[in-house]
Amino acid sequence: MKIDIVTIFPEFFHGPFDYGIIRRARDAGLARIDVHDLRAFAQDRHRTVDDRPFGGGEGMVLKPEPIFAWVETLPVAARDERLAGRVPQSVILLSAQGKRFCQRQSQELARLEQLVLICGRYEGVDERVSQGLADRELSIGDYVLSGGEIGAAVIVDCVTRLLPGAVGNEASTRQESFTEYEPWPSGIGPTATCVSGGLLDYPHYTRPANFRGMAVPEVLASGNHDEIRRWRRRSALEKTLRNRPDLLQQAALGEEDRELLSQITGQNT
Repeated sequence: MKIDIVTIFPEFFHGPFDYGIIRRARDAGLARIDVHDLRAFAQDRHRTVDDRPFGGGEGMVLKPEPIFAWVETLPVAARDERLAGRVPQSVILLSAQGKRFCQRQSQELARLEQLVLICGRYEGVDERVSQGLADRELSIGDYVLSGGEIGAAVIVDCVTRLLPGAVGNEASTRQESFTEYEPWPSGIGPTATCVSGGLLDYPHYTRPANFRGMAVPEVLASGNHDEIRRWRRRSALEKTLRNRPDLLQQAALGEEDRELLSQITGQNT
């Protein structure tokens, strides 16, 4: 996968991409990440990338010209082609006004060949970047950051670890929080929304079996794989009900799930 990022602070990414799975993926040739300085594409001698907002108001707004100029140096297809899903590419604007990023979108983006990430700053980005250039506008949460750099790093981490070969045991990425059990519709266009059919992950334990009076559940050492599976599913449902009950409204629950939930809610009443 090829990942291009544009920012006014390219040095920001020197640390996050030099460790762990991202570094291993880069070293193995699974992902190539290039970070670009937006000021290099400014069209005046002062390298100006922002200006005051039309209509007045506080703050400064990133200008469209340098962003368009940068993207046009990349081998990416036209926006209409990307929106239609005819090319395995996406140009993403990181913005507090974007759709909430989630695991399902990570899975979708991991199937593409090229990601282009535009890091917003200041009061925001000229809306014409969203309307005429980006095919996705994403936010990593319902809060406001100083810029899109942290959001870009989050997306790169989420997507890179899903690339085939990036994680030693690929099966582990299919049993995580927010990951759906059923496959979702195919296609490479920007179709995924932050509606997840996955639950939170079940609790994990390792040695020692007893730590400061807190013992590992006996079922996990029983060797009974069906009972272990059932315990893990029940524990996932219980943790989801406790920490993220909103996910249960969207989850595809089977008959056993509903039975387990009934037992859980019955114990808690």
